[in-house]
Amino acid sequence: MDKLKVVTIGGGSSYTPELIEGFIKRYEEFPLTELWLVDIEKGREKLEIVGALAKRMVEEANLPIKVVLSYDRREALVDADYVTTQMRIGLLEARIKDERIPLKHGIIGQETNGAGGMFKAFRTIPVILDIVKDIQELCPNAWLINFTNPAGMVTEAVLRYTNFKRVIGLCNVPFGLKHNIATQLDVDMNDVTLEISGVNHHIYVTNAYVKGESVLDKVIEKQIESSEEALQMNNFTAQSYSPSFIKGLGYLPCPYHNYYYFTKEQLETELEEYKEGRVRGEVVKKLEDELFELYKDLELRVKPPQLEKRGGAHYSDAACSLINSIHNNKQDIQYVNVRNNGAISNISSDSAVEIACVITKDGPKPITVGELDPRINGSIQNIKSFERMVCEAAITGNRELAIYALSANPLCPSATIAEVVVDELLEAHKEYLPQFNK
Repeated sequence: MDKLKVVTIGGGSSYTPELIEGFIKRYEEFPLTELWLVDIEKGREKLEIVGALAKRMVEEANLPIKVVLSYDRREALVDADYVTTQMRIGLLEARIKDERIPLKHGIIGQETNGAGGMFKAFRTIPVILDIVKDIQELCPNAWLINFTNPAGMVTEAVLRYTNFKRVIGLCNVPFGLKHNIATQLDVDMNDVTLEISGVNHHIYVTNAYVKGESVLDKVIEKQIESSEEALQMNNFTAQSYSPSFIKGLGYLPCPYHNYYYFTKEQLETELEEYKEGRVRGEVVKKLEDELFELYKDLELRVKPPQLEKRGGAHYSDAACSLINSIHNNKQDIQYVNVRNNGAISNISSDSAVEIACVITKDGPKPITVGELDPRINGSIQNIKSFERMVCEAAITGNRELAIYALSANPLCPSATIAEVVVDELLEAHKEYLPQFNK
């Protein structure tokens, strides 16, 4: 059998069992021979626990997949065919700071939006670019599949600040939208395809098809009928859109738009959580502790159902599906973060967008959307500008650009507050932000 090697950086993640399950169920099409789970010394305990579960899962499936645990990234990357990244620089303690510090100053604290998303990008982008350098040296033909958040900004940075083009960003939000539409229309999810327009965590469903026939009007009708039901995610409480709003928009927003269309309400909810000591990072820390206690059970040999409670459920399965489609040149449609290449005509071609793509052996081919409707164009352009400024600041360590970028973000009410929040977060995360400490 030819060697087929996948390296997962951040292998000690609680999501890893989903990744293992994904490779197991696709083994006939994607006969993986080596899976290297890589982490840093600080993550040793988690990697040992989740790595042992991974080996039990492979053994239970009776498959000849070699699972290797490693703390040496360069050793692991040699001759890899696919590299996945699922990291959290600074661990969950950093996420909690990203959420609590902005809230202390009366602005939304969220992992991938606004100030929190910006600082997660600041910590993550330099590390990802170092990984890309290693990939270019040790496995230059490998595909990098990133589902480390903020996935759109990470993809943007790799495309803009390296000459490595074999990078794809991945998110579970389009999967959730597709699932919800299939459920509302009572059709098989495999018969549904979407046209999506925008950037990561800021996309709109601009058309939907069942067996090739447009059903957008039906989707809008169903959304209006169920207006009391919010577009939900596991990781935050969403508000419900009114029928008038949905009719006026004419498209389907994604759950993360709640932060922009219901900023006041979301902030009020988060401030209550802040006071009660249960911002999302604190909730996730408790969930993770419970999951790893489950993972320690030597009798556990499959992915536990409790993992579905984590907000990123289906990320890993989406990664396996994407890898399988590239490997087998499936030419199916999936929803990924890639270089725009003119697919959205009023976003620059060299920017990263989240869009429907045909997945081929040569990677994703974006499906042309054309010009963005004015109803969504301004919002998307604003966030894309924010992303580009954040990427530049992450590379250069430019404090002043960071302040301006946050001031220009719709979730920030004041340039004065932006400066205070940026400086406090820079101090809180200085261990992980050497570019700002020159």
